[in-house]
Amino acid sequence: MAEQDTSVVAFLGPEASYTHQAALNVFPPTTKNTNTHNDNNTPTHTLTPHPTIQSIFAAVQSGTAHHGIVPFENSTNGSVVFTLDLFADLEGKYPDILVCGETYVGVRHCLLGYRGSSSSSVEKGGDGVGGEEEGEGEGEMEGGNPFQSIKTLFSHPQAWTQCTSFLDENLAHARREDTPSTSRAAQLVAADPSGTSAALSSAMAAGVFGLDVLASNIEDRVGNTTRFLVLRKSGSSAMLPPQGMDIATPPLYKSLITFTVAHGVPGALAQCLAVFGRHGLDLTSINTRPGGGGRWEYVFFVENLLRCRELEKSQF
Repeated sequence: MAEQDTSVVAFLGPEASYTHQAALNVFPPTTKNTNTHNDNNTPTHTLTPHPTIQSIFAAVQSGTAHHGIVPFENSTNGSVVFTLDLFADLEGKYPDILVCGETYVGVRHCLLGYRGSSSSSVEKGGDGVGGEEEGEGEGEMEGGNPFQSIKTLFSHPQAWTQCTSFLDENLAHARREDTPSTSRAAQLVAADPSGTSAALSSAMAAGVFGLDVLASNIEDRVGNTTRFLVLRKSGSSAMLPPQGMDIATPPLYKSLITFTVAHGVPGALAQCLAVFGRHGLDLTSINTRPGGGGRWEYVFFVENLLRCRELEKSQF
C-alpha cells in the first residue's frame, strides 16, 4: 500500500472494545504521525474495526492497514493464546508481521443490559475506578438475586475468568455465549429487546450502544490490566506517533523473539536461553504454544529488555 497522509490502524471491533481504547492510547485523534508533513489538526490516521484478531494480522500483512492493535497479555488471565498462535504462524500466512510498540489498558468490566431486566445497580471493588454512569451504585443486592431475569450472557472468553466471583455469585444460572470482543457482546445485547440478555463489557460500550450499567467493577482483581501490541509490516515506513522521551536516559526496548528447538536434544532449550544471559539481556517472559510438528513439540516466545546504548553490545 502506498504511504499516504492518513494511515490506517486496524483494531478488534466494534467501537468501544478494550482494543479500541488501546488504539486510542497509541493513536489519539489529534496526534501527528511522524512520517507525514501534516502541520494542522487534520486526522493523520483512521481507526478501522475488524471482526477478529486474525483479520487484523491479515490486514497488516496485506498492506491494507499500516498498523494493527492486538491483545497480548492480561494481568489476571495471562497470555492471549489467539494472538500467540497467530505469531507462531504455523501455516506461513503472516511472515512479515513485526511488533513495533505496546500499550496498557486498565480493564474495568461492567455488566451491561437494560435496567428493566434488573431490579438494582451494583458497584463492586474498591479502587475508585468505574461507577461513573448514571444510576450505578444506587441499589444493593438485598434479598433475592437482582439479576435473576438475565438468561443469557455475552462476552469475550477472556472476560469470563476475569469476573469469576461475580458470575458465580450472581449469574451462575445464565447461559454464556462467547463473542469476538466485549464490545460485540454489548452490540448483541443492545439488539435484544427482551431484556433477558446482558454483556460483560465496558462503561464506554454502554454509552456507545445505549445500554445501562447494571453492575460495575465486577472483575476479580483490582488493577486488572491488558497489554496490547502494535503491529506493522516489515519494510513499511509507517511510524508510531511521537512519544515523550527523556534524552538523558536511554529508552528501554523490548523485543519479542519466537523460536523452536531440536526437541530430542537434551539441554537444547537451556542452551538457547543461556545466550540471553551471556549478552546481558533481561528476560521478562517466556510462553509456549504447540509447534505443529510432532506431539509435545513447541514454539517458544521470549521477551527481553535492553537500553538502546546496549544494542551494539548485544549482537548475537
